[in-house]
Amino acid sequence: MQFIRDYINAIYHLMLEMSPYLLLGFLIAGILKYSIHPERIKRYLGGSDLRSVFYASLLGVPMPLCSCGVIPTGVGLYRNGASKGAAQSFLISTPQTGVDSIMVTYSLLGLPFAIIRPIAAFITGIAGGMLTNKVEGEKPQEYINGTDAEELPRGWKKIPAMLKYAFVDFLSDIAKWLLIGILIAGLISLLLPEDFFLQYLSNPYLSMLVMLAVSVPLYVCATGSVPIAAALLMKGLSPGAALVFLMAGPATNAATISVIGNTLGKKSLIVYLGTIILGSFIAGTVLNEWMPASWFTGISIHGAHGHMLPHWLMFGSALILSALMLFTLLRKILNKYRGIPEAGCDVTDQRQKDEYIVHIEGMSCQHCVMNVKKGLSSLDGVIEVVVNLESKSARIRGRIDTAQIEATIKQLGYTVKGIE
Repeated sequence: MQFIRDYINAIYHLMLEMSPYLLLGFLIAGILKYSIHPERIKRYLGGSDLRSVFYASLLGVPMPLCSCGVIPTGVGLYRNGASKGAAQSFLISTPQTGVDSIMVTYSLLGLPFAIIRPIAAFITGIAGGMLTNKVEGEKPQEYINGTDAEELPRGWKKIPAMLKYAFVDFLSDIAKWLLIGILIAGLISLLLPEDFFLQYLSNPYLSMLVMLAVSVPLYVCATGSVPIAAALLMKGLSPGAALVFLMAGPATNAATISVIGNTLGKKSLIVYLGTIILGSFIAGTVLNEWMPASWFTGISIHGAHGHMLPHWLMFGSALILSALMLFTLLRKILNKYRGIPEAGCDVTDQRQKDEYIVHIEGMSCQHCVMNVKKGLSSLDGVIEVVVNLESKSARIRGRIDTAQIEATIKQLGYTVKGIE
């Protein structure tokens, strides 16, 4: 019973520290989503030069996309005329960080980590993009299907759209992984001895290699990785090894590797993995060897810099975030149990029309849903598209060749597992 009480207490303090910054990060994510027009983004990423790579990495750092959500966005940029280098730069820098994860990094790991993490993502993004341009030396043909510019709401209509994206759509994408990260962090804080890494992995270079081996195939979102890193630091993990985990964990996983290899090619995939692995190792080494150790002391499950915010604000934020996460997770479970498709994709009268059920591999979040829906809706003969994230399928109503369906989904970076 004492273990359960200690475990609940650890999770409670984690939620207190993280919640205010998470809610603020979600709000900024919603503002970013509806403040930058997609066409303006594409205009700056078309060249195979330093300028396009620089802009792509700069754009990617604050974008609140995890490695699953960044894939359709990055592939979409590439299919719309962005160079492989610019797309690669975006794919490398974006999942490593974001406004929400920067806020949480500050709350749990302190200001130095909150500054160093986006800088490392920005530099590795530029390095990977430039190297890709040098290796590939080409610019893709413009992709036609599914490229219609998304109409952004205007005036006061932006406010409900921003709030819905921030606290419903975006939270829906990371709620599960954020919860897993918090639960794992609580277990680490209780189960591992205080001197675990000092006793078994005292060599900082060995600990960085171990973190790389664990992080590359693992999926963990940028925000969910922070409480885990904080718990590991408490047990003696070096700051450099923690940074390796924060960089490589969110940026790589089996699905990401598969899609990049299929879309950008094997050369670009090698550059992608090499940049993240080498970049995170170099960044970790710089952190251990050149940064003052005092910057990274005092990190605990109760936050890196104490209770700087009023307790009522922290408690209220934790209550609100817990309610939002609970609502999101329960809705997902109920929708899956009832077989209800994603919101906003109602099926209307289907009589006298052809209908196809397409099973799609690779969809992981709401960004994937929007990307697939937009791409398929642009095809001639399509009347309606219903995309269901839970069942990984799309219901298409209209008269259309199945070869077009398969080709479009493949161009978007996903795999068709079957068409009924």
